[in-house]
Amino acid sequence: MNFDRELDARGLNCPLPILRAKKALGEMSSGQVLRIVATDPGSVKDFAAFAKQTGNELLSSAENNKEFEYYIKRK
Repeated sequence: MNFDRELDARGLNCPLPILRAKKALGEMSSGQVLRIVATDPGSVKDFAAFAKQTGNELLSSAENNKEFEYYIKRK
């Protein structure tokens, strides 16, 4: 999947991946896509709730080798 910016949140625990994603999205234009890689298992629920609360679109989420990958489209 194509993305405009990448955020490496590996090794960070809640709420840091969400806070960093919020900051990154705030610096992006509407329609741009942010790719996030995290290792916190709690981030699965966190990013789903974050997208719903902020109006940004969670395009996909996947787990691979205990790493979680998210693509969020800026509203």
